[in-house]
Amino acid sequence: MKLQFDPSQAYQLDAINAIADLFEGQPLAKGDFELQVGHVEGQLQLEGDLLIGNNLVLGEENIVENLQGIQKRNGIDPSKVVAGFKEPLTAPIVQSRSLEQGMNFSVEMETGTGKTYVYLRTIHELHKRYGFKKFIIVVPSIAIKEGVMKNLQITKEHFDMLYEKPAMDFRIYDPKKRGQIKNFATTNTLQVLVINIDSFAKEETNIIYQKSDWGIPISYLQATRSIVIVDEPQNMETDIRKKAIENLQPLCTLRYSATHKNPYHLVYRLDPVSAYDLGLVKKIEVDSVLDEGGVNDAYVKLVSVSSAKNSITVKLEIDVNTAEGIKRKTVSIRKSPKGMTESDLYVLSNEREVYRNGYTVASVEVKLQSVTFSNGNTLAAGQTQGGNREAVMRLQIQKTVETHFAKERSLREKGIKVLSLFFIDRVSNYREYKDASVSKGKFALWFEEIFTEVANRPQYKGLIPYAVNDVHNGYFSQDKKGILKDTNGATKDDDDTYSLIMKDKEKLLSSDVPLRFIFSHSALREGWDNPNVFQICTLNETRSDMKKRQEIGRGLRLPVNQEGERVYDSDRNVLTVTANESYEDFAKTLQTEIEQECGVNFAGRIKDAHASVGITLKKGYKLDENFKALWERIKYKTSYRVSYDTETLIADASKAIAAKEFAAPKIRYLKGSITMTRQGIGTEFRDVDERTIEASVSGIPDVLNYIQDKTRLTKDTICRIILESGKAAAILKNPQQFMDTVVHEIHRILRGMMVDGIKYKRIAGDFWKMELFENDELKGYLEDMVQVQMQEKTLYDYVKVDSEIESQFARDLESRSDVRFYVKLPGWFKIETPIGSYNPDWAIVFEKDERIYFVAETKSSLDADDLRLHEEMKIKCAKRHFEELPGVHYEKVIRVQDIILKD
Repeated sequence: MKLQFDPSQAYQLDAINAIADLFEGQPLAKGDFELQVGHVEGQLQLEGDLLIGNNLVLGEENIVENLQGIQKRNGIDPSKVVAGFKEPLTAPIVQSRSLEQGMNFSVEMETGTGKTYVYLRTIHELHKRYGFKKFIIVVPSIAIKEGVMKNLQITKEHFDMLYEKPAMDFRIYDPKKRGQIKNFATTNTLQVLVINIDSFAKEETNIIYQKSDWGIPISYLQATRSIVIVDEPQNMETDIRKKAIENLQPLCTLRYSATHKNPYHLVYRLDPVSAYDLGLVKKIEVDSVLDEGGVNDAYVKLVSVSSAKNSITVKLEIDVNTAEGIKRKTVSIRKSPKGMTESDLYVLSNEREVYRNGYTVASVEVKLQSVTFSNGNTLAAGQTQGGNREAVMRLQIQKTVETHFAKERSLREKGIKVLSLFFIDRVSNYREYKDASVSKGKFALWFEEIFTEVANRPQYKGLIPYAVNDVHNGYFSQDKKGILKDTNGATKDDDDTYSLIMKDKEKLLSSDVPLRFIFSHSALREGWDNPNVFQICTLNETRSDMKKRQEIGRGLRLPVNQEGERVYDSDRNVLTVTANESYEDFAKTLQTEIEQECGVNFAGRIKDAHASVGITLKKGYKLDENFKALWERIKYKTSYRVSYDTETLIADASKAIAAKEFAAPKIRYLKGSITMTRQGIGTEFRDVDERTIEASVSGIPDVLNYIQDKTRLTKDTICRIILESGKAAAILKNPQQFMDTVVHEIHRILRGMMVDGIKYKRIAGDFWKMELFENDELKGYLEDMVQVQMQEKTLYDYVKVDSEIESQFARDLESRSDVRFYVKLPGWFKIETPIGSYNPDWAIVFEKDERIYFVAETKSSLDADDLRLHEEMKIKCAKRHFEELPGVHYEKVIRVQDIILKD
């Protein structure tokens, strides 16, 4: 399988442009538009080698202006700017503005939304726009390093098509191959180096700082003034790691993460709420498996061991006798120099007989996070004894397997292979090693029993046509003897684990590969995810340090089909987490993490799997006369063609450019004085002496070629636009600003004209078949649905809604006597537009003097200014589509009565 990539995702383009536009005004590399004999800018001499480096000629003052403009358009608070003056300290003093945190810029993107794709494409965009050639990607772990390299490989063909196949090399830094860095620094093509932070964090030991026969490798990197991209920068905020990144002496540093600790000069944000609401990640539901009523044995769970200056506190969960019966409660035991508080669980449980013998805390190990009881049993933090723990874990596996089969059946028609991921913390629970023999652990045995039983159920017979031994496997680290072992995810032992996972990502997606159920150590964290993970089951026996966001992050990415195409289906793109805690506890923890890390409220977006219901299609729906008449009118597919009038384009674009102001690069002088006091040196500026001197432009680029390359218009059309705008003289003031502005305005006008000039035509013999309704296995959550009271007026027993506006709309449709029939249009009912497919909301039949057929789009506002531009454009296209279908009205409305008033 070859993964496919959509180059037109608006949110990804916004993130790419947020970085690329920082350098607006930076001239193209000299070779792009003029020939110069002699020393080329950006080349330096170092120890006899000619090095090719990035050359930034744009002043920091210009970058400050660009940054604040980008932040304004993306709704981000402006960065702090330091005002000052430049030496020499003689009048006139040169006033300047600089960035408080230097040339560091951050992009925040939720896990699963294509962060790696965005920064790899940003590399190509910066190379194309400005000629930058040297890029270093810094990663914090083996897992992410393997993931980045895999992404470089699988996106190469995609980017070659988008960017006309630039000459390019990419490699992972290998300290044993010192020539790598020399080649990186001396090669005059696009170069990308992926390097682990630990490879250059220690100057005294890392090879990169040691002199070789051709020089010191780090010196070569420093000379190139590379653009450094930091993946997951929150893992690199220690003083040592921050200094290491500074040692690269980058032209600038770009930081990409979902969870920044310090968002240096944030330029773009796609937080979890936005990603979730836009359908860019899977929805999340929690299937809780809890032990309730298992009180016949001595149940003990070690919640935590904590230490203060002079005391140790142990928290245990036990079953306690109360007036209302046996309740599970947390009790505390404190150990100090004065002794230990009550530590006999028999006493603490109000004399429950099961704790009478052997359940006194004998010792506490703070470092090991464990306690030992008088009967010799030891518990680690998070570990449980007694109760029905094993029964709970077995039921978790069963629920996960059942959910897997249900989703595999539902998604088979879409060509989507389903994967399930089990997190465990002990390899021995999956594989046991005794002497030279290997046997299955309890999880593997339980899984095989459960899988065999579920696979033989009538509704699933033959669905997964592989032997049980072939459908599951474990991804763990191995020692030299090939024995799987427990690791924490940050050791060299994990190298083989991550390499296997990363290199097999596409293979795992193929339906011809039997593997569907993956058991992994809890060390599997950032750096691995697979778009087709639909179930995550947490079978950890001890407390996991993994955060909820890390757990679910392995399965948030939207799935792909067997052609490698991303599938957008909000009804079926659901990640089910089977947890051994209550839905309320899981949701509260995840929501708290997101609020603390991102400052946004995620409440209400995590669903309880037990609160979901199936949505039933009514029997005999094809016989409903109202539905048949409606469907006969709206079922037709159309094709479109786009045309625009060149003269109108020239007139509108030239008018837009004429309204723009173009400023030459400036140096600002302020006359002032220096003051000296015991408190220090100060500066006093006197505004009356301010004056401005325009800087000269050293060269004029090929303006027509530049604009033609980015707009695909003829040079004659471009020339007329420029001349009729009356702004041609601005080319001499600031050529790069002029070219970028012209390109931007032409694109803006063209998009509007394409939509305004779109024409649809019915495709003969091609239409949406009514039987497609039968293929939808729909379900929803009660809080997101309206229950149907009058079944004769629609197709289903519930109507799914995604807002209070839609909820009220559905209730009004049912209650009004003049509404004869309505249906929420399914996700597969799509209209193609130049800016992506569009799914209308409602189809309605209502009766006034005559029967009227209506398609409606419900919005909270009818004002085009309140809608995103691409959303408003799709609505315009839909209106043109329905104009080709006789007897069908289409409008954007807020309430049902708005429809009645229009007709």
